[in-house]
Amino acid sequence: MKTRLLGVLVGLAISLALPTFAQQNAMVPDRQVIEQLVALGQKVHEAYANNDAAAVAACYTWDAVIVTPQGPVYGRDAIENWCADQLERWHPKNHIDKVDPDSLRLIGTAGDAVWANGEWSETIQDPNGGPIEVKGYWSSVHVREGDTWKIRLDTYNVTPAPAAAASPTASPSSQ
Repeated sequence: MKTRLLGVLVGLAISLALPTFAQQNAMVPDRQVIEQLVALGQKVHEAYANNDAAAVAACYTWDAVIVTPQGPVYGRDAIENWCADQLERWHPKNHIDKVDPDSLRLIGTAGDAVWANGEWSETIQDPNGGPIEVKGYWSSVHVREGDTWKIRLDTYNVTPAPAAAASPTASPSSQ
């Protein structure tokens, strides 16, 4: 009796575990989707490097949202205007995005939405002088529109620069 019960419990455990493993594997986009997302990222990067706000905005859905540290920007037209302002104001250079390879995940079961996250960095021009290195983290949701992938949600932050360390030779103030 104990052996039969043990066999039933083991069979039940295996039958419950197999769908979980299948779901985990199904959560990672296939190679073709990853290649298409990489191509989208390159398209955004090239448009950004060419200071082409319209080309950057074309990579977003009509109802896309960018959540910036200053607040959200709604819709492709607003994204284009916001991007043009950012490019003109800061003259960004050396933009680098690093995708966390473990972050790519399918959303739902249709295979037409993916989320990802990672790090970014770039050099911007201080209006009062020299270059400033900025960096932060980002996350995004990409959706398939027909045969094309577009960005529907894009969020990012700017990581504050580390505070200047106190000089090891400075003495504390006696006042």
